Amino acid sequence: MSSSRDDEAGHDKPWCRPGRGRYALARLAGMVRPDISVYRPEPGRVRVENDRPVVTRDGTVLRVNVHRPPDDTPVPVILFAHPYGKDDLPEFTASGRPKLSFRYRAMRQTGPLVFSSLTTWEGPDPVWWVGQGYAVVNCDLRGAGTSDGVGSLLSPQEGEDVHDLIEWAGAQPWSSGAVGMLGVSYLALTQWRAASTRPPSLRAIAPWEGFTNAYRGLVRPGGVEENGFLRLWDLGLRKVRQTYSFRRESARRPVIDAWYRSLDPDLSAIEVPALVCGSFSDNNLHSRGSIAGFERISSAERHLYTHRGGKWAVFYDQEARTAQLRFFERHLKGRDVPRLPRVRLEVRDRADHVVEVRDEESWPLERTRWTPAHLTARGLAADPPTAPGSLSFDVRRQGARFGWTVKEDTELTGPMALRLYVELHDADDLDLVVGVEKWSGGRFVPFEGSYGYGRDRVATGWQNLALRALDAGLSRPFEPVPACLEREPVPAGQVVPVDIALGASSTLFRAGEQLRLVVAGRWLSPRNPLTGQFPASYRTRTRGRCTLHWGPARPARLLLPVIPARAV
Repeated sequence: MSSSRDDEAGHDKPWCRPGRGRYALARLAGMVRPDISVYRPEPGRVRVENDRPVVTRDGTVLRVNVHRPPDDTPVPVILFAHPYGKDDLPEFTASGRPKLSFRYRAMRQTGPLVFSSLTTWEGPDPVWWVGQGYAVVNCDLRGAGTSDGVGSLLSPQEGEDVHDLIEWAGAQPWSSGAVGMLGVSYLALTQWRAASTRPPSLRAIAPWEGFTNAYRGLVRPGGVEENGFLRLWDLGLRKVRQTYSFRRESARRPVIDAWYRSLDPDLSAIEVPALVCGSFSDNNLHSRGSIAGFERISSAERHLYTHRGGKWAVFYDQEARTAQLRFFERHLKGRDVPRLPRVRLEVRDRADHVVEVRDEESWPLERTRWTPAHLTARGLAADPPTAPGSLSFDVRRQGARFGWTVKEDTELTGPMALRLYVELHDADDLDLVVGVEKWSGGRFVPFEGSYGYGRDRVATGWQNLALRALDAGLSRPFEPVPACLEREPVPAGQVVPVDIALGASSTLFRAGEQLRLVVAGRWLSPRNPLTGQFPASYRTRTRGRCTLHWGPARPARLLLPVIPARAV
């Protein structure tokens, strides 16, 4: 590490970014015409059977659409289940242009995306998979689409329903008896729950970006209430008959209770082979839970596919599809194909440039040098400060920054953890938001983020101070996990330690570039939907002052995952 005038700690407004005008114009153009191509399947290529009924163990009738090869040869099945409506498919206007779901416009698409007119939101393309020798079963969950009943999202009941759908698919005459699951986001969440019930016909899963803890991944990361994405999600589920709304439940359930715990799958019960996509570009929602799923399942064959591209563009691109196909050829068809690498690691130095894609054998990487960068009056430093210091800022208008200019090319791969010592003034609680940024030549370097946000930081973390107590069983030095069981307001005049987890990333910092740690009491991105991380929105308090302390008795530091270069 180095220390220079540029690296000094100080006040600024780190949520203001240069170049937002060009980004806003590109964002607006993408909303009007996203870079998506939809094709019609060739006649006779896919046999389609819509609204096939499936009776669950309690007598409720669910309905599915089946897509399969034109002949009757039994084939393996790719199944996915969701609340978004199996019949909500792209349509074509009189001019021949595709008419897409509002979701493709509300959330930025990095493009290009290419899929058939039989493809539902975040689902695999049935035409492509049928062409590879698979049947595809698209399922309406209980209470959604044309299925009967009233649904309870993420519940044990939903897991039993998907279990029954899997067994139905495995028993059909056109099925070889081997069923796999594939899909993005909610289509990944149903995989965790169903796999934990161990359906006999389920042979493999590919949860492509799906959190594994509803409280920490969806509604209150770090105990901070999310109230933006949940509103949009409620809007998208307005036609679904369901027993509860996550947005309303979050408002009345600020801490983890039995209801939240009932929503989480038993990851240790999952034993089938798994291809898990744990991206670095969905830190707000799925990234941490996806990687936790990879680490905690019991599967002997499990693979982690990382990337920092656009969520949807990567899912449908050729490289990802090749990995998905290779995985299912091995586990659903029993073909003698090589195993996928344990970890597919993608390293970037900016949003639009991949430095390297390489195979690794562990996560986090075994050769990681966990390196503390200490907070000092001069910024971040390798050596801890020899004297106490502090920095104060107004929660509503200001933030704090600490810089480190790297002397040589440095790869940071893995999660980061920040330890702060905080004192509050005129308040007894605060929602801290922290970020690690990359700056080069005095300019902010952007990365892909959640919901298609194209100007994200390297990593971000949240933590409500009153919920700062850690879960000792889940926490690790490089990954603190707040218990979020009971509020402990901060007494006036008291300095309290707080540990904040920042999401995983894999980023190369070039010699001379700056790593900048920003600390604030508010969300770090603009609220404007054209320039910000729409639809993300987090409740943050707007009154009081915050003082950050450091020194020999208060070792504030950012723990960095430095990866040493491999010997040639």
